[in-house]
Amino acid sequence: MGLILKILIYFHLCAGALCVHEVSWLPCKFTDEHVFQNNEGHTETKLIHREAMVQFGQKGDAPVNPDAITFLVTGSRLDLRRYVETVEGEQLECEMRRYSTKGIHVHWPVQRDQEYNRWFSCTLKDSKGLFMVSGYLRHPSDQPPSGQEDYRSWPAIGDKEILTTTVALVIKTQSTSVKASLGSQQKLHCQFAVDHRGPNVTVEWHWQNRGERTRLFSHTSRSGQTQGSGVGLKSLAGGDASYTLPFSKMTSEGTYACSVLVNPLFAHVDINLHIEEPPRVSINIGPILSLQEGGEQKVVCDAEGYYPLDVEIAWYEQDPTASGHRVGAPLPKAVQNLLMSSHKHNHDKTYSVSAFFYLQASLRDSGRQFTCTVSHKSLRVPIKKSFILNVQAREKSVQKKPY
Repeated sequence: MGLILKILIYFHLCAGALCVHEVSWLPCKFTDEHVFQNNEGHTETKLIHREAMVQFGQKGDAPVNPDAITFLVTGSRLDLRRYVETVEGEQLECEMRRYSTKGIHVHWPVQRDQEYNRWFSCTLKDSKGLFMVSGYLRHPSDQPPSGQEDYRSWPAIGDKEILTTTVALVIKTQSTSVKASLGSQQKLHCQFAVDHRGPNVTVEWHWQNRGERTRLFSHTSRSGQTQGSGVGLKSLAGGDASYTLPFSKMTSEGTYACSVLVNPLFAHVDINLHIEEPPRVSINIGPILSLQEGGEQKVVCDAEGYYPLDVEIAWYEQDPTASGHRVGAPLPKAVQNLLMSSHKHNHDKTYSVSAFFYLQASLRDSGRQFTCTVSHKSLRVPIKKSFILNVQAREKSVQKKPY
């Protein structure tokens, strides 16, 4: 049975969208690693892309796809699927990787006394950046750690191997990218959960941009020590580590990293915050511009206070009587001889620019509509400002005949 057909069978649909919490398996990209020393004695890592499945069930379940590596996720206090939003099937991406504890071995509270662990990370995310969930999977092993960094001697995984795992830690954000306007308050979502009670958890938020890194908040549950602000401690006790940015400024732009440390696991999500300020658009003409034939008027369209820099501004002209016809109406024509000012950098780090032209009044243009159109990434639709040209004929002078 083909993979596409299997997906149609196993995926349940909720109003045309994928209900991930009901599926029993997911195809997944497994990026394996081979770490070795090259001829010069330097450590190198070779990434190997392998076919894999994440299958939810019980220990001993037969693999859905016996020809692929199967990560069998069995029951624990955490069900990774419950943290995934409802998405379109094609938008859901699954990635598996080995997770290195850098040689640190810590007895995980839910494991047996003579048991050791191999760790994997499973990331489920929406391809459009709507959410991202990472689960850290514990695979029990009877092999003690080698005493060196685990990535130097990863145990080999067969092409058809079944690895029985449980979810030990989950971290999630509802959006990996946030757009903010100047002065707005933003809540950056971060949620986590651990598979046992009373863990010693350290939660931190960092801001970073262009090589600069600043710690915004830190809290350790066991000691109760807290530094910084922006995260509610009551919410944090329930797994909500969301950070509130009270007032967005230009300097707020950057990457916000939410991290959760439960030794030996270090989980984190990155949220990119982009400042987008829409332009204020105005023209120096009222709704109707009246000129005498042969007169001239400088017509200016100003786009002010926008960010980031890229903006499109243009003038168009059109006969308003023709534009009312749905079929065969002539398209607006770009105004010729349009001039642009240089970009002005304002004190608040926003930008302004002007587009202008000199209008020569002609009787044949009377009644035409002129429209300034401004497009910017902060706008869902362009902003338009228009006026109608009214041209009056010159009065002819009457010469009196001599008597």
